[in-house]
Amino acid sequence: MSITKIVRKVFEPRQRELEQHFNGGQALQEAVLRRLMAEAKDTEYGRQHAFASVRGYDDFVKNNPVNTYEELKGAIDRMRHGETDVLWPGRVKWYAKSSGTTNDKSKFIPVSQEGLKRMHYRGGFDAVAMYLQNNPKSRMFDGKGLILGGSHAPNYNLKDSLVGDLSAILIENINPLVNLVRVPKKQTALLSDFEIKRDRIAREAMNKNVTNLSGVPSWMLSVLTRMMEITGKTHLEEVWPNIEVFFHGGVAFTPYRKQYEQLITSPNMHYMETYNASEGFFGLQNDPTDKSMLLMLDYDVFYEFIPMDGGDPVPLWGVETGKNYAMVISNACGLWRYEIGDTIQFTSTNPYKFIISGRTKHFINAFGEELIVDNAEKGLAYACEQTGAEVSEYTAAPVFMDQNAKCRHQWLIEFKKRPADLQLFSDLLDKHLQEINSDYEAKRYKDITLQHLEIVEARENLFNDWLKLKGKLGGQHKVPRLSNSREHIEQLLKLNA
Repeated sequence: MSITKIVRKVFEPRQRELEQHFNGGQALQEAVLRRLMAEAKDTEYGRQHAFASVRGYDDFVKNNPVNTYEELKGAIDRMRHGETDVLWPGRVKWYAKSSGTTNDKSKFIPVSQEGLKRMHYRGGFDAVAMYLQNNPKSRMFDGKGLILGGSHAPNYNLKDSLVGDLSAILIENINPLVNLVRVPKKQTALLSDFEIKRDRIAREAMNKNVTNLSGVPSWMLSVLTRMMEITGKTHLEEVWPNIEVFFHGGVAFTPYRKQYEQLITSPNMHYMETYNASEGFFGLQNDPTDKSMLLMLDYDVFYEFIPMDGGDPVPLWGVETGKNYAMVISNACGLWRYEIGDTIQFTSTNPYKFIISGRTKHFINAFGEELIVDNAEKGLAYACEQTGAEVSEYTAAPVFMDQNAKCRHQWLIEFKKRPADLQLFSDLLDKHLQEINSDYEAKRYKDITLQHLEIVEARENLFNDWLKLKGKLGGQHKVPRLSNSREHIEQLLKLNA
């Protein structure tokens, strides 16, 4: 008998509970807020901000400001030095180290035991629950899962306290039973040198019956490519005949989809997007035919949304579809009204479903064009589809004025498969950006404000080499896609030369 058939029963009660997301969103979120206020009311932050007197959302807003990392950094550093009951009850021993996607500073996000259990692990459980519900013929538990992780290091040399990638924290604390159905072994998964790690992972996993993958698309692709080199195979199903699903997150999947479809040709392969950040687990793709994700409303995360076109934060029940919002969270790790830096757009409010549209600091608005990452991904996908090209990595930034007094966007693109006509690719990208972004179209009108975009072709492995130089190769580190500053692209162009 299939082991998956037996294991399915473990997930059935939760599958029924998840139905509340389709008609009881506000009630779920109000219950989360009450729970968080009750648990944290006796912390230093809770006393200072009158958590004990909060009776609803209006009270919460009245007593609590919106915070960035800078406002909470001092309290978090005290927690890292061992102080208790500061932002969250008790002592928090784990800290997820952010890659610092817009500058070189690291952020240290507290990860409490409650946060691990009631956000991150619950999100992983629900991902499997939804996948099994959508795929009644699945046999994923008849084999093993390949789970990519980062690394961790001591935190101020305090006993039992560590900092590292969220994925490393999850692997370090995972239920021992899960280790029976996952590869690679723990010491391999937590290696800090990604180049050594990917080789060892490939060698440890290639003779296992792997049925499912979990990780960041860019780094997983690097591991799988290495395994193809070692085995001499062309397609992944030649190594793992029973491979059936990739649970992916961390970066947009669009630039990598074609490469995965070429690597894995099995008609039984599925892809499921997850939204698991250092600050919490927020969303899951519950419908394989819809790229938008279901906002997870009964974890220990209370959500608010700041309209990017101006205005005060609104709770879940105040959002509108099609608008760009910066996401603000309060959670069971001690982040209170914390602006995480991601922007989303709701595609539905019954249930609450959304797409990630970009980062609050990852956009180009040098000339009023308001180009966001979602525009960039769609534009590149269109140009690739029309020309047969494949993009591995990219970044873009404004050229404010060249020697001819011309302003434009400069794109540095590393192609997996180069277009036969780079100028045609450039034209198609520029044209499609105008079609999907009216502000960009207006600024491009007759080349008066903004000229035709420029593409600089990156050499092979440029972006990996850049990340390696910055000590950010592997784990959850990401290439910044769009920036108003030329800091990153100038470093890359210098390395490209």
